[in-house]
Formats: sequence, structure tokens, C-alpha cells
Amino acid sequence: MSVVATTVDARGQSCPGPIVTLFQAMKHAEAGAIFELLATDPGSKTDIPSWATISGNELLASEDRGGEFRYLIRKG
Repeated sequence: MSVVATTVDARGQSCPGPIVTLFQAMKHAEAGAIFELLATDPGSKTDIPSWATISGNELLASEDRGGEFRYLIRKG
């Protein structure tokens, strides 16, 4: 089972806020660290998977909680 290293709360932020906040949190973490991102921006449903691929990180899971989105990302 994966252990979340850090929860990043980007609720209430609009694009590009969730990505910027996640990037800042991941900057000094070791490869393999797992981050939980919480967001309310509907654009994050496409932005986060694309960003994970482009940045060399891995999207482990995504969940739509009815207007709140949860992502698990492993740092590459």
C-alpha cells in the first residue's frame, strides 16, 4: 500500500494554482514520494494527468468527489 508523504490542499485555487502549489510541495521531496492533491478547480481533471505525464511524475489515482477532486501522484 502506498503511503502519502504530503497532502497538498489547493481547494479554492483556479488554474494554474493547483499545479503550482503541488510543484512547490514536490520540489525538495525524494523520488518515489507520494503526494495527495485536493482541488476544486474542474480544470484539474485534465490538467493534473497531463502535467504528471509531462513532468515525469506518475498519477496513481484520481477521484471526483462531487466538486472536489483528489489525486495521488508519485514523484518521478
